[in-house]
Amino acid sequence: MNRRILLLFVVASSLLLACGKKKSGVNSDIVNNPLTADGKGDPSKLAAISFEETQFNFGEIIQGQVVEYDFKFTNTGKNDLVIYNAEGSCGCTVPEWPKDPIRPGKSDKVHVKFDSTNKEGHQTKTVTLTCNTQPNQVTLQIVGDVIVK
Repeated sequence: MNRRILLLFVVASSLLLACGKKKSGVNSDIVNNPLTADGKGDPSKLAAISFEETQFNFGEIIQGQVVEYDFKFTNTGKNDLVIYNAEGSCGCTVPEWPKDPIRPGKSDKVHVKFDSTNKEGHQTKTVTLTCNTQPNQVTLQIVGDVIVK
């Protein structure tokens, strides 16, 4: 009995230690967005995200296929761009985004994977990015038709 308790203690302690937070490479000075919700402030001092396109049409695919696409963007602002979060509209749409700040003038991508398993007909899926820009959210779309064979 004592061995079980000791083993449980060791496992719990190991899990707690393993869950330590990883240090982010994000400077806290660029996390604060100086603009208020009403848009007052100097937007010329902020990061700005400019996408080559914000919608990708995958056309027609057969149910069960996986579509992947890279949404390419550039930081056209005057400060480092930080993408805090990227969230798909459902579990079938999974984004991957850069976790480190993107310097002004530099480019990167948001990779989106759409799994059409159990989907049918016209599909419009979104990925919402939250950034240190004004406005602070950008929406990307993947659209197309899933056919059943």
